Amino acid sequence: MLSIDEIKQLIELIDESTLDEFELETKDSKILLKKNKTVVAAAVQEAPIAATQTPAQAAPVAQAVAPQVEASAAEDASLEVITSPMVGTFYASASPEDANFVSVGSKVSAQSVVCIVEAMKLFNEITADIDGEIAEILVSSGELVEFGQPLFKVRKK
Repeated sequence: MLSIDEIKQLIELIDESTLDEFELETKDSKILLKKNKTVVAAAVQEAPIAATQTPAQAAPVAQAVAPQVEASAAEDASLEVITSPMVGTFYASASPEDANFVSVGSKVSAQSVVCIVEAMKLFNEITADIDGEIAEILVSSGELVEFGQPLFKVRKK
């Protein structure tokens, strides 16, 4: 298992390199370092690197990183943001062969499943929790998402 100092060195090396993603897996642990790219259209400010180790080690990292929505989303009172309730991998559909749960323009109700976030081999269905229409999808299928990261913008009815 890597020490904290070794993990810090890895983070620094990845940050200085041209690599976007680095994964190291041993029989007792796994570490994934990923540089998040700031997406202007998504209006999200993200942490420069997300690190995932064993579940116990990942929890403090997940709690420490909470992206903020820019003022532009707050200015439009008719838009609500659906955020990720956990750290995990975002999936737009139940399987690669299936159609996406929602697309821009889709009508949703509070009970509508909008995506799946996979965390530690558990697939968690995320519901809209509001009635409205999907105005914007802020992440891509297969993308790592953080706790509190905006996933969708919904125009309220």
